[in-house]
Amino acid sequence: MKLTHRQIDFFRAVMGTGHVTRAAELLHTSQPTVSRELARLEQVLGFALFERIKGRLKPTVRALALMEEVEQSYVGLERIAATAVALQAYAQGRLQLACLPALSHALLPDAVRRFVQRQPAAAVSLTPIESPQLEAALSEQRFDLGLSERFEAPAACSLRTLLVADEVAVLPASHPLAGKARLVPGDFAGESFISFAPTDPYRQQVDALFAAAGVERYLRLETPSAVSVCALVRQGLGLGIVNPLTALELTGEGLVVRPLSVSIPFHVALIRPSWRAEHPLRGAFEAALVEAADALQARLGRTVQA
Repeated sequence: MKLTHRQIDFFRAVMGTGHVTRAAELLHTSQPTVSRELARLEQVLGFALFERIKGRLKPTVRALALMEEVEQSYVGLERIAATAVALQAYAQGRLQLACLPALSHALLPDAVRRFVQRQPAAAVSLTPIESPQLEAALSEQRFDLGLSERFEAPAACSLRTLLVADEVAVLPASHPLAGKARLVPGDFAGESFISFAPTDPYRQQVDALFAAAGVERYLRLETPSAVSVCALVRQGLGLGIVNPLTALELTGEGLVVRPLSVSIPFHVALIRPSWRAEHPLRGAFEAALVEAADALQARLGRTVQA
């Protein structure tokens, strides 16, 4: 004889009600049927689950321990059932999105707002990951969508360009160069400059640009993110060159943004894992991303031309 789901259902009902008769009512069956299934369960297990005291069933220590395990199984089953119901209406079908940290506070918030307005019951999980771990996670099909700066798709993925805009200069509002509409490489000569880490590809492009122009800057501060570059610039510690999305989100309150006379393209690409089952709301979120990117690019144009 083997343990059955039916026996566990009867055991759980009795444990929950404390009485065979009430358990029978709950299960829409007869009292003898409940008693019989409990006896079979005890036979299968090889030990008693209840003590019969004055017509009532008192659970043994073993029954209480077994009930803990049963409840864990039922909680898991109920969670699966609730998720399945939610997925029928895509109400809680959580869209898993991975992105560069810079995009989690610039571009994505507006895209999420647009998406949620149309899908108010849907859920989105945003996971910021630095490159190249980001591309590796997308290749492993761990996310429904990804946002990267790469120009080539990771393995087992497809790529679509979402936005291209030039890097910009960020300056303290009180700096003399803030009065210029556009900065040339020579404007940075002798200026304190806040750089990214030496291994950062944008740091390498910027260094190459100034080396080609024969411009020497005062390099004393390095930081890993565009957000921290802007924070240090706002404190009057130097100038910086960062991606336009972060600069646009942080401009104001002592920080100004100026375009450069030379182009350092900042590229945002939408990455789709090829082998992962397509999430039913992926298309809707992609549409929101495109709208947010278009709006951001228009806003950027107004800001750098102001």
